[in-house]
Amino acid sequence: MIYDGSILARDSSVVGNVDMGTPSVLWNVAKKCFTVGVISLTVSDLFASIVPVRGASMSPTFNPKTNSLLDSLSDDRVLVEKLCLSNYKFSHGDVIVFCSPDNHKEKHIKRIVGLPGDWVGTIYDVVHIQEGHCWVEGDNSASSLDSRSFGPVPLGLVKGRVTHILWPPHRVSSVERKTSRNRVSPS
Repeated sequence: MIYDGSILARDSSVVGNVDMGTPSVLWNVAKKCFTVGVISLTVSDLFASIVPVRGASMSPTFNPKTNSLLDSLSDDRVLVEKLCLSNYKFSHGDVIVFCSPDNHKEKHIKRIVGLPGDWVGTIYDVVHIQEGHCWVEGDNSASSLDSRSFGPVPLGLVKGRVTHILWPPHRVSSVERKTSRNRVSPS
C-alpha cells in the first residue's frame, strides 16, 4: 500500500499531539506534588508535626507496652504543637519535644517539672532553674535520660509541646498535664 505525503503528515501530527500531551500531564502532576510538599513542610515547621515516640522513658503515658517483638510498629505517634514556641508558653506538666543538650541530632520527649525561677528537688540536691531553661523528667524515672543526667534544658532547644496521641488507634487521646507539687517550689 502506498501512502501520499498528506496522510503521513496528518498521521504524524496526531501521534505528535498525543506524545506532546503526556509531558504536560506529568508536569501538572509534578507541580501539584511539589506544591503539596511545600505546604506540608511549612505546616510541619510552623504549626504542628507528627513524631514517633520510641523507648520506655515516658511509659505509661507513651508506649505502655514496650516488650514485644513488634515495638516499632506499636510505638505511639504524637501530635507536636509548635505555636507555643513564639513566646515559650509552657506550664508545669507539659510534655515537650526538645533537642538533646549533648547531641542536637537527638530529640527527646519529656515532661516539664520546673520552669524558670523554680527550685526543683532531686535525690541529692535542690536545683534553681535559671531564666531561659526548664527542668524535664521522664514519667518512667528508671529508664529516663533527662535533666537529672544533663541538667536544665535551654528553652531554645524545645521544638514543641505534645498535645495528642494519634497512633495506635485504640490509644488516641489528649495528653494530660501531670505535676508533682511536692518536688517544686516557686522562687
